[in-house]
Amino acid sequence: MRSSGEPEVSRVLSFRCTFGGIVKRHSKPSSTERRERIVESAMRHFADHGFRGARVEDIATEVGVAKGTVFLDFGSKEGLFLAAFQKAISLLPAWLDAPHEIVDQGFWATLDWWIERTEEFNNADPVPNRVAMVGRYDAGLGMRRPIDRFMRSEDPYGTLEFVEFGVRRSEIRDDVDAEMIASLLDWVAERFQDALWSEELDPGLIRRQGFTPERREARIREFIELLRRGISGPP
Repeated sequence: MRSSGEPEVSRVLSFRCTFGGIVKRHSKPSSTERRERIVESAMRHFADHGFRGARVEDIATEVGVAKGTVFLDFGSKEGLFLAAFQKAISLLPAWLDAPHEIVDQGFWATLDWWIERTEEFNNADPVPNRVAMVGRYDAGLGMRRPIDRFMRSEDPYGTLEFVEFGVRRSEIRDDVDAEMIASLLDWVAERFQDALWSEELDPGLIRRQGFTPERREARIREFIELLRRGISGPP
């Protein structure tokens, strides 16, 4: 990482002005602040253009730094995307962030509440949701390893905690390892929600015969029922 005296940052973020005969120098943002601005810009570009379509030079220009500064801060385009992906995921809610009155009704009520509101929440905050989808479908195999490591180590959606919550309430079976069930839930629920929000992922899910609210609701009920039969606890 360059020192605070790097010339390209100085040209853009530092200047002198004269006021009342006194020369003042505006302070430069720290390297941490610069990195945060780069990540914020990168999130928008990756959300709009995907991993392959986003250009580091466009991100650098928007922030007002040289392209080389971005590479010095993040190492590569892959490093920049990973930072943007981690930031995006940190902005998304966890399963148990549902309203208390919903969580009090239990695991299946909470799961149903989130699935029903997939499009509503994704459309309300599209940039981090799009970046998360880019990480799942557009970043390529080379990015899957660090992304998967991050998701396993951080469990940002609190899926394991959510499953253990269901086990304690006897709503989720306890004869299968909770981590296995958490992985299954991440795989299938994430993909199902992505398909609800993005027609190009699975146009046949609810649109093959023309979209209707009734068909969407039927698919959600079928999905919940199939999942319930696989992982629910004994009656």
